[in-house]
Amino acid sequence: MLLHVGGMRSALGLLAVRRACCLARTTHNSPQTLEYKPIKKVMVANRGEIAIRVFRACTELGIRTVAVYSEQDTGQMHRQKADEAYLIGKGLPPVAAYLDIPDIIKVAKENDVDAIHPGYGFLSERSDFAQACVDAGVRFIGPSPDVVRKMGDKVEARSIAIRAGVPVVPGTDGPITCLSEAQEFSNTYGFPIIFKAAYGGGGRGMRVVKEYEELEENYQRAYSEALAAFGNGALFVEKFIERPRHIEVQILGDKYGNVIHLYERDCSIQRRHQKVVEIAPAVQLDPHLRDRLTADSVNLARQVGYENAGTVEFLVDKHGRHYFIEVNSRLQVEHTVTEQVTDVDLVHAQLRVCEGRSLPELGLKQDKIRINGFAIQCRVTTEDPARGFQPDTGRLEVFRSGEGMGIRLDSASAFQGAVISPHYDSLLVKVIASGKDLPAAAAKMNRALAEFRVRGVKTNIPFLQNVLSNDQFLYGTVDTQFIDENQELFNLKPVQNRAQKLLHYLGHVMVNGPTTPIPVKAKPSSIDPVIPPVPLGEPPVGFRDVLLREGPEGFAKAVRAHKGLLLMDTTFRDAHQSLLATRVRTHDLKQIAPFVAHNFNNLFSVENWGGATFDVAMRFLCECPWKRLQELRALLPNVPFQMLLRGANAVGYTNYPDNAVFKFCEVAKENGMDIFRVFDSLNYLPNLMLGMEAAGTAGGVVEASISYTGDVSDPMRQKYSLEYYLKLADELVRAGTHILNVKDMAGLLKPESSRMLIGALRDRFPDMPIHVHTHDTAGAGVAAMLACAEAGADIVDVAVDSMAGMTSQPSMGAIVACTKGTNLSTGISLENVYDYSEYWEVARGLYAPFDCTATMKSGNADVYENEIPGGQYTNLHFQAHSMGLGHKFKEVKKSYTEANKLLGDLIKVTPSSKIVGDLAQFMVQNSLTRAEVEERADELSFPLSVVEFLQGHIGIPHGGFPEPFRSKVELERGKTLHIKALALGDLNKAGQREVFFELNGALRSVLVKDTVAMKEMHFHPKALKDVRGQVGAPMPGKVVEVKVKQGQTVEKGQPLCVLSAMKMETVVNSPLSGTVVKIYVNADSSLEGDDLILEITE
Repeated sequence: MLLHVGGMRSALGLLAVRRACCLARTTHNSPQTLEYKPIKKVMVANRGEIAIRVFRACTELGIRTVAVYSEQDTGQMHRQKADEAYLIGKGLPPVAAYLDIPDIIKVAKENDVDAIHPGYGFLSERSDFAQACVDAGVRFIGPSPDVVRKMGDKVEARSIAIRAGVPVVPGTDGPITCLSEAQEFSNTYGFPIIFKAAYGGGGRGMRVVKEYEELEENYQRAYSEALAAFGNGALFVEKFIERPRHIEVQILGDKYGNVIHLYERDCSIQRRHQKVVEIAPAVQLDPHLRDRLTADSVNLARQVGYENAGTVEFLVDKHGRHYFIEVNSRLQVEHTVTEQVTDVDLVHAQLRVCEGRSLPELGLKQDKIRINGFAIQCRVTTEDPARGFQPDTGRLEVFRSGEGMGIRLDSASAFQGAVISPHYDSLLVKVIASGKDLPAAAAKMNRALAEFRVRGVKTNIPFLQNVLSNDQFLYGTVDTQFIDENQELFNLKPVQNRAQKLLHYLGHVMVNGPTTPIPVKAKPSSIDPVIPPVPLGEPPVGFRDVLLREGPEGFAKAVRAHKGLLLMDTTFRDAHQSLLATRVRTHDLKQIAPFVAHNFNNLFSVENWGGATFDVAMRFLCECPWKRLQELRALLPNVPFQMLLRGANAVGYTNYPDNAVFKFCEVAKENGMDIFRVFDSLNYLPNLMLGMEAAGTAGGVVEASISYTGDVSDPMRQKYSLEYYLKLADELVRAGTHILNVKDMAGLLKPESSRMLIGALRDRFPDMPIHVHTHDTAGAGVAAMLACAEAGADIVDVAVDSMAGMTSQPSMGAIVACTKGTNLSTGISLENVYDYSEYWEVARGLYAPFDCTATMKSGNADVYENEIPGGQYTNLHFQAHSMGLGHKFKEVKKSYTEANKLLGDLIKVTPSSKIVGDLAQFMVQNSLTRAEVEERADELSFPLSVVEFLQGHIGIPHGGFPEPFRSKVELERGKTLHIKALALGDLNKAGQREVFFELNGALRSVLVKDTVAMKEMHFHPKALKDVRGQVGAPMPGKVVEVKVKQGQTVEKGQPLCVLSAMKMETVVNSPLSGTVVKIYVNADSSLEGDDLILEITE
């Protein structure tokens, strides 16, 4: 009898197969007999990239599209991509809007929608939604409501799998209704166990419990997440299989009983049970196991009469045994990789099947489905891997994607200006790469991710790049523990973000003004300086008359033949650059100029131009430097003017075209300049020669300079030896200089070294005028200049007494007094010096806020060690105090010494001194030692000036570039940012203004807090990181539950509150034991990152 029944069943089965075949043949031969009804308009009851994916497929098939959106999604791209878009869930929370079945059906009926695609998530696996569509006469693009119910109920799906002979993981027979049932299951099967949402997937409501103490908290969190995500908090419990591979099979069925598979995907790379990287097909999967997985999937689908697209998910343990997990009766996020390797458009197939087409009619037969190569999908999310993948929110200030051959992008909210909210999933864009094998696909993916530029929010791109470079990923197999067991994946390469940081800084300055505080409270003096009496008539004849009469060569001979010591006065430029940051106005210079013309006509020259004059005149004083030159020339006609010319850099900080340097010198000479002190910060001869030729061609006096550093009197310091300077002087004299200058910017010349160097130069060039420049930082300037004069120097630089000393030049009065009555007498009246000095003493008070004496009370002999140039010494000291680092100035000076050694012991004159200073400040700001900089040179982002120096932008230093330091530094070439400020926006509710720029031709904007306006606005207080007991929000989100009360005693690690962000819940635990003093939030409070939650006292 049993055999008879079995035989009958077998016969019935055979008849059923024959009937199906006949029906299939009839269908294919006579398409008109099909129940075929074209779709004219499709609504997608979803948002984001999946909505756009479906819209694109509809457009390709000539189907009109309808979007729905919540109030929070009015600016989202999916509503703009559809032909029509309608608001749903008015007044509802963000997620609830997309779960509002009556409103969605109402919109569909009112707008003649004849089919609804559910996408994934939200209502996609809700059988009541599928039934509501059918009841309303609207087709549901997916399985029948009954199948959705069976497959969506994980417990019933499990029972169906058992009946179909598919292996399953031990678990509860139905959804559990209370915690005690979970406790009973764990007592039977032991830990670990896993909670799963009974009516949804995607990792929502899924929690692993490894020990009894975690059971209650994880049950509550899983229930809450499932309820929020799917509208039903029902859970079931399974034994948790450790270290499995997560393999899923894509299936596709039609209305006629045809079911095929499109092979498998490997989704093992997960965190928090959410897939991060998906691969098709699975790597190194045993062919027999593949056959079993696909056969079980197809059998299971046939068991329930599955129609449309779906996925059967399995766990595969380390022994190759597979266990059924669930069926996702919808399109999966990762469907894209299957499309890439099978060349089957799954959304097209969904739509055609829903219309009534059969799979064979669509050309989809199992024997025609082939795998071609490999595909990888990376989910680029707005999460920060460095902070446990905490979701990040904010505005996308910059978005640039990676593209090219083998790359597919599916996105929605990924565009510049998009706002990433905490209400929805953190997915930003899906990147899909295809290649002939996994390494080839990974290489394309890596390249595409490297091209991405996302600014404004954190992303997981650096983490994904580490995954793609991992050998286990590329050449082995991975399981669901891959991320947890490979902590090197979290060694993230920092994002440089240089352009956006610069825009933020510029925007902040535009909104709030300069932020560098003046470290002193000094105010400008209210007393105007008194101008000493000036005789009537023309000023007496001076050395400029000699120059005009006899030309540069005759002028040089007259200087050499002069009896006594000649002085150049730096009061009109270098002195106030060193002491007052070059802030002196043309007005104050003009006031005293006639007095100088009448009483100091025997000066060699007045230095009044070049250097920082252009920078400060135009950027700070809002004056024209050319006009200054013209006006001073008219008031001081008898004394030669002298300027600094930085060789090929002219008066800038980079090399200019030759014709620009020549033209500059020509125009400077025409407007009153006489003597051009030409120097190069590295004594690089090609740059020097260019400046000399340009000055000489213009008709000026050429004063070629030797930039001095080191100590020629110290036999232990011989990089810059006496022989080095003499050889350099030979080249300059041979090149035709009229005057030879020694430029000692740091004031390193001691009396003995002065005698050695100047004596040797005088012996070698007896007919050449020698001019010496120094600074008095160490206090030995007067002694050094007197030693130079005694050794044969013709001219030394001085500043009037009240503008002399410290980082300025030696005192004019001291030199005049010390040489009076000797063969070095200057012929200058001390009484005139006193009057001149008195004027500047009072005038200096007008610039009190910029005076170096506000923070620096004396010079310092440690300059012989750190070799910081005078003007730079002042600036560094001032900057240190401005940044609150005045007490660390000793450290800054030490770092300057170390930076100089790192760069190979440079001659330190503008701009090389700036390069050393930039590197020194970089070291102090980042707490780096010289050894650490050398060791990490290949990974540090050095200041641009340092990189350009190592690229050779300012010339080649004596002795060559420092190695191996130079070879390790990344020398990026061709990185130029063109920035133009466009507009300043109105104040928004957050106290911010949008500042618009044009960056490299593209529109950019940044949001900047208006610090003044925010003082009058109320904001939630922030938790202070240095105040123990202040607990802040670890991420933006909404408060789901506050678990403590004010006055309650809490233990360290005790849950304080629960936050929900992007549909995932996070428990905030107490960082210490103590008493809750004050609570700043309540349920439903919306928080930003670091917002204060509560305070605890120990």
